[in-house]
Amino acid sequence: MTTGPAGQGRATGAATNSAATNSTATGGAVTEPRNHLAVPDADADEQTDGRFGRVLRLQALQIVLILAVIMIIFSVLNPDAFLSWFNIRGIVVNTSILAVLGVGMTFVIITGGIDLSVGSVLVLSGVLADKAMAAAGGQGWGVAGIGVLVACAAGLACGLVNGVLVAKAKVPPLIVTLGTLGAALGIAQIITGGIDLRDAPEVLVDTVGFGNLVGQVPTLSVIALVVVVLGIVLLHRTRFGLYTFAIGSNPEAGRRVGVKVNRHLIKVYALAGLLAGFAGLLNLAFFQSTTIAGQSNTNLNVIAGVVIGGTSLFGGAGSVFGTVIGLFIPSTLQNGFVILGVQPFWQQVVVGAVLIAAVYVDQARRAAAQRGTSARTSILSHFGIGARRDTT
Repeated sequence: MTTGPAGQGRATGAATNSAATNSTATGGAVTEPRNHLAVPDADADEQTDGRFGRVLRLQALQIVLILAVIMIIFSVLNPDAFLSWFNIRGIVVNTSILAVLGVGMTFVIITGGIDLSVGSVLVLSGVLADKAMAAAGGQGWGVAGIGVLVACAAGLACGLVNGVLVAKAKVPPLIVTLGTLGAALGIAQIITGGIDLRDAPEVLVDTVGFGNLVGQVPTLSVIALVVVVLGIVLLHRTRFGLYTFAIGSNPEAGRRVGVKVNRHLIKVYALAGLLAGFAGLLNLAFFQSTTIAGQSNTNLNVIAGVVIGGTSLFGGAGSVFGTVIGLFIPSTLQNGFVILGVQPFWQQVVVGAVLIAAVYVDQARRAAAQRGTSARTSILSHFGIGARRDTT
């Protein structure tokens, strides 16, 4: 991605500061940066441990390791049931719709906001799409296409309302989205009389809801994967993602370098609403129902997955990949508890504990950074793994 003059200026400033620091340390002579791989008297074991420690400190890898440990435990306790293709496929499918919601939620939380309305927007979008497809009549792709457009439009409208109220009216995101949570669900119940609708075309149910793209690979999960990949590219490879991180880190600094903060916030909440609307259609195709009463915990499950995946509730840090892994953790726990005959309510206890631990580690890391220290406050470093050795 090509950087503008502002980006070049910041890079030049950083280089100048670095050079000045080196000059001061060497009595006025600017030295070349040291290559730690070429230090002749460094201990090889310490170098290896240092590189291994840096890898272990990568937050995304830590989340993957936690998921791997959970899967290993369930695999040892009941390998025949847990490691079966049918069971693994079920976990992936159950996480797919949450992953679509998680992409939009990641962007919102990186800006320092929150969106509690995604579950209700999902329901409302599914209801409106069902009504539109029933009015159009038929069971073909034309009718299904109408449903896609209506669901996405409904979600986009809800997201725009959230964004305008947050960015322009300066209402806290928690209050705005709490209000739209109740409003969207209430409108859906008014339209349906509180009764689930079941008018999804057969082609939508058979192809998207229960169909397989290749072999036993579910179409629903492939669609979710495409959304996730697009989300990763948008967040980490475009100016839109750069501005999202900038607003979450320091919105005032973003304004000073030309970022239209209010406009970008509206776009971020609109994106979250759009994906919630699309998830509403996927939910309708999978469950063959609008599931009005079944989405009460969807918003909390998505937020928990995003935070467990490493996105900071304080804004300015996060990744879509981490979100997806974070969403797999609750789904895997629930699935494993069912297989082992453990009450699934324990899943909420474990997820709650992991969520609190993730927020604590994030808060400790931010506190260390604000103190100007080089301390590493990752999950693994609390147990002495991957810590730096003092070679001075």
